[in-house]
Amino acid sequence: MSNQGRTMHLNLFLYNMGHHEVSWRYPESLSHRLMDFTYYKQLAQKAEQAKMDSIFLADRISTSPKAVEHGSLISFEPTTLLSAIAAVTNRIGLIGTVSTSFNEPYNVARRFSSLDFLSNGRAGWNIITSGSDDEAQNFNLAGIPDHSERYRKAREFLEVTMKLWDSWEDEAILLDKVNGMFADKQKVHEIHHNGEFFNVRGPLNLPRSPQKRPVLFQAGTSEDGKDFSALYADAIFTAQQTFEDARAFYKDVKERISGNGRNPEQVKILPGISFVIGNTEKEAEERAEELAEFMNFDHSIVQLSNRMGVDLSSISLDDPLPNLSDLKETQGHQSRTNLIIQLAQSENLTLKQLLIRLGGGRGHYTISGTPKCIADELEFWFLNGAADGFNIMPQIMNRDFNLFVDLVIPELQRRQLFRRDYSGSTLRDHYQLPFPVNQFVTSS
Repeated sequence: MSNQGRTMHLNLFLYNMGHHEVSWRYPESLSHRLMDFTYYKQLAQKAEQAKMDSIFLADRISTSPKAVEHGSLISFEPTTLLSAIAAVTNRIGLIGTVSTSFNEPYNVARRFSSLDFLSNGRAGWNIITSGSDDEAQNFNLAGIPDHSERYRKAREFLEVTMKLWDSWEDEAILLDKVNGMFADKQKVHEIHHNGEFFNVRGPLNLPRSPQKRPVLFQAGTSEDGKDFSALYADAIFTAQQTFEDARAFYKDVKERISGNGRNPEQVKILPGISFVIGNTEKEAEERAEELAEFMNFDHSIVQLSNRMGVDLSSISLDDPLPNLSDLKETQGHQSRTNLIIQLAQSENLTLKQLLIRLGGGRGHYTISGTPKCIADELEFWFLNGAADGFNIMPQIMNRDFNLFVDLVIPELQRRQLFRRDYSGSTLRDHYQLPFPVNQFVTSS
């Protein structure tokens, strides 16, 4: 496949000290700055200097004494941190994860509209449904609702949120000081939504934001998740272990998007790539192996059990992953659970080997190599129908991200695969997305 003038999209997946679960223990890690805003500010500014599309903050809204004993499982609330970063950056996109399972559409619409205004049009919302009982129990629920119910709720949640974003027409604000007219009430709409999960009157108490609505991201790769993305998402985050799986996912989702009457070229598919970089292949491999030496496998088992919704604590590290119940009975993160099972079975991994494989990327594709090797891999996926770009996931944030910016991005630019400068100022500009039409404006 030829390049045909396409350039890839690159997001920095900003995850504490790095994407390896023991990144906080590594000698080069800046763990003492975990709650220091200037650490995140400097990473965001470096990503902007490199002309990356965005920074992305994931979110998990539970923890436990057992989970934090050996892991740095704490984080800022995404939209709060992104609002602070908006004040110290100018062009880079700002994507935050917010769950539809534990929020209300009005609050979410207001938070992302506020971020879009404060950043002059750089906000993006990563829509998730959440998937763990631990999270549900922080929000007055005994357990997580079943998978299909969560996605039904997510669809209605997004429908309400988009109505609220459109509840002010673009010309609604008059600022007519002479006649004392702040806004044209005929162009401000109560939405009167009455549905299965939500009853919302509206309108939002903010006008339509610079991007008209934030850019919408989705990360579910179950059947429900893919159907949801094909209907609504502007970009899709995905975890794939192999090029073949990534290409199959890309083809499947693009066809679903087209089947919904949408332009598949306007929906970007962005696999996560977690990496360790070295000056030589041997150095990179040694760095990756060194990280495994810091792992606490009791902690790793707790993390994997939480992710899969299955207690694995009784399994010996030297045994393979046992046969698990039908995936359809799993109400948690179905697609990631399926990926982990397939990885363990296809490579006949013991539990310990599986934990080491997952330690650096939680199921995302991991690679160690020279800057040229990393650039080669990104280029191959991009040019051969597996990706429109990537979520960049450095295993040691300050070390591997610096190497990626200083050595990999210039190599991609030399190959004309990545921009040398921004062509616009909003996240929609970076993704070449049109402004959405206001659903309350009738064509004349």
